[in-house]
Amino acid sequence: MEYVEKKRIIEAIIFASDEPLSLKELENITRSSEEPHLKIKLSEDEILNIVRELNAEYVSANRSFRIVQVAGGFQFATLPDFADWLGLMAKEKAKRKLSQSALESLAVIAYKQPVTKPEIEAIRGVNVDYIIGTLLERDLITIVGRSATPGRPLLYGTTKTFLKHFGINDLIDLPKPREIDEILSDTTFEVEKELLKRMGKSAPENEEQPTDEPLTSEAELQTHQPQDSDNNQ
Repeated sequence: MEYVEKKRIIEAIIFASDEPLSLKELENITRSSEEPHLKIKLSEDEILNIVRELNAEYVSANRSFRIVQVAGGFQFATLPDFADWLGLMAKEKAKRKLSQSALESLAVIAYKQPVTKPEIEAIRGVNVDYIIGTLLERDLITIVGRSATPGRPLLYGTTKTFLKHFGINDLIDLPKPREIDEILSDTTFEVEKELLKRMGKSAPENEEQPTDEPLTSEAELQTHQPQDSDNNQ
């Protein structure tokens, strides 16, 4: 394999990673495949040299980003010169409504907190990596610690921004199960009924088709409460 192709591979791996990758991790990735055409032999020193060469190319081409070293690893980052523009993008993203899926996951966190990502996924039945990232970015949830379970997964809880966003003074103001039953007596809440079914709570028989419209109101958030909310307030 030509050296230039090895550089492209290292560049692609760092670009695609959500987390900083150390030299050792990069070395292990390039050597991990059983397929000969996917295995390349690069030492940590060689990978470091590739990173330096890539950054030199970015400087020469006047690109808006570099590969930077963060927390013992390497990741892509934009230059400080563009901070104001990225700030505008962040403001626009903050205006976007929460998706139905994000709102359901947020409701699980609100009622079950502190809760781990695997626990959220067990209730939702879907991967929530992207959703967790979105909720963290919107400052609706935060990391509150680590679970004592194997692997020590992160624990998530809601923030003051969450309370302000939904007009709630305190978590004790979240609706009780009986209020959920009253809401679910309305046949328009198909999505909420399905979520409660997954949590082991029965829903009314009359059901309509779900809507794909994003949910953002406090009332809509409240309709996603798990069965044992009284024990988590």
